[in-house]
Amino acid sequence: MSGATQTNQPVVGRFAPTPSGRMHLGNVFSALMAWLSARSAGGRMIMRVEDLDPRAQDRAVAGLLMDDLAWLGLDWDEGPYFQSERGNLYAKAIAQLCEQGLTYPCFCTRSELHAATAPHASDGTYVYQGTCRNLSPKEIAEKSRLRAPATRLRVPNEDDPAGTVSFCDMVYGPCSEVLARECGDFLVRRSDGVVAYQLAVVVDDALMGVTQVVRGHDLLGSVPRQMYLQRKLGFASPSYAHVPLLVDPDGRRLSKRDHDLDLGVIRENGYSPRKVIGYLASLVGLAEKGEEVSADELVPRFSWDALREHRADIVMEHETLPPFADASRP
Repeated sequence: MSGATQTNQPVVGRFAPTPSGRMHLGNVFSALMAWLSARSAGGRMIMRVEDLDPRAQDRAVAGLLMDDLAWLGLDWDEGPYFQSERGNLYAKAIAQLCEQGLTYPCFCTRSELHAATAPHASDGTYVYQGTCRNLSPKEIAEKSRLRAPATRLRVPNEDDPAGTVSFCDMVYGPCSEVLARECGDFLVRRSDGVVAYQLAVVVDDALMGVTQVVRGHDLLGSVPRQMYLQRKLGFASPSYAHVPLLVDPDGRRLSKRDHDLDLGVIRENGYSPRKVIGYLASLVGLAEKGEEVSADELVPRFSWDALREHRADIVMEHETLPPFADASRP
């Protein structure tokens, strides 16, 4: 099963930062590739702030993220939209899934899920074993008195062809996944009422007219769930392009939590947007090493072939980091 992919339409891309902290170079790299892809095709960009989680609903941090993008020359044509203000749209989508008989309440606690002996998908996602899938109305009523349930989406059984999702990523090529084997029934709403990421981005991408999603390849495994949701909600699927991650020598991806190559620090140390953009572009052959260049100047150079040739994760060895790894000014 694959969703109906949007073709022969103007490219509409999007920035979708989460205001959980200042951007690091890995975030900027993904944003730059998304922007270059859209602009090189004469397309548009949408700004969407993904602040579903109450802990990430910080407008000051969101403002900093947008200021950083503008400082880098990565502009947008529409937005910003805030997911925290779009709850009614997500509720309608969940109601639509419920009407199709595709959802059920789940009372499993986090500790119960982690204690289970079920396998995990390659990206670390828990493969849900359907513990609450067939609860009776009486069992649901009894459990509801003890705790609020989450809401899960049923996926087809492993032997059902409808549960196999296939697509072609613009960088990593053909991909296919059996949902029951790789993730199982997945959440569309948490027990605290917060809408799940997979549901929210599907609704937003569709309603905002997004035709191309460019993001880090750590989210490649999300595509089958999102395409399954798109099919069930009657949405077309955008094209997907996943780009390499910037990782440390141990293979750990750069993290906002650890302030790895924080853009705020880079700006405070006086480095120019051209130096940052040039450095990131050089990692995938879009600029020469040491070249300083603006985002606009890279538009005619952009090619997906360059990303396909450099699709392995980019290890940020110390010798590759200057001028950003030290505290000296240029």
